[in-house]
Amino acid sequence: MQLPVHSLTKKAVDHIEVSDYVFAVPFNEAVVHQALVSQHANARQGTASTKTRSKVVGSTRKLYAQKHTGNARTSSVKSPLRRGGGVIFGPEPRDYRQALPKKMRRLALRCLLSAKTRDGELIVVEELGFTEPKTKAMAQILSALGVDSSALVVTPQSVENVVKSAHNIPGVKVIPASLLNTVALLNHKKIVLTIGAVRTVDELWGEKLAAGASNAKL
Repeated sequence: MQLPVHSLTKKAVDHIEVSDYVFAVPFNEAVVHQALVSQHANARQGTASTKTRSKVVGSTRKLYAQKHTGNARTSSVKSPLRRGGGVIFGPEPRDYRQALPKKMRRLALRCLLSAKTRDGELIVVEELGFTEPKTKAMAQILSALGVDSSALVVTPQSVENVVKSAHNIPGVKVIPASLLNTVALLNHKKIVLTIGAVRTVDELWGEKLAAGASNAKL
């Protein structure tokens, strides 16, 4: 399939051939959801920790007699029922990571890129050439491209001047094509890719890679 290439003023100047394997995939909600849950789970630190009564520092002396006081039975100050005591069934450090097959992760990315393309939310532009960081220039480009909310700007590799130019614009994030992920695609309304980024995406998740992986198994 072909996608229009826009100038930085949103004028269609050319067309670019892209792979149907990446940009024309039927949406698979189950795979996208699993990829989203997995990425969120893998981002968790899992360092929450509490002390049980055995870990609390304090005396083990019985506070008062068991009977004939008119009060409820008690034990030590480390009881979970008392302030400063242990915690019953509190969280302990754990690993929240979820393994996701590489094929499913790549399919989720292709599904989202295809959905953005079908909805007209994926814009291919000429290369972003910034000789120095210019937030005003980046804001003007995005405004001309019709970006009125959040946008993910994708470049072939990390470009410092482009990153700095978009850093102070609310809702705008710049990432290299190799770091595209499910959360980033879902969190932004518009996806702006440069021509070089489209080529990189085709190389990373296109049919050539899939064919190479199949041949390697044989």
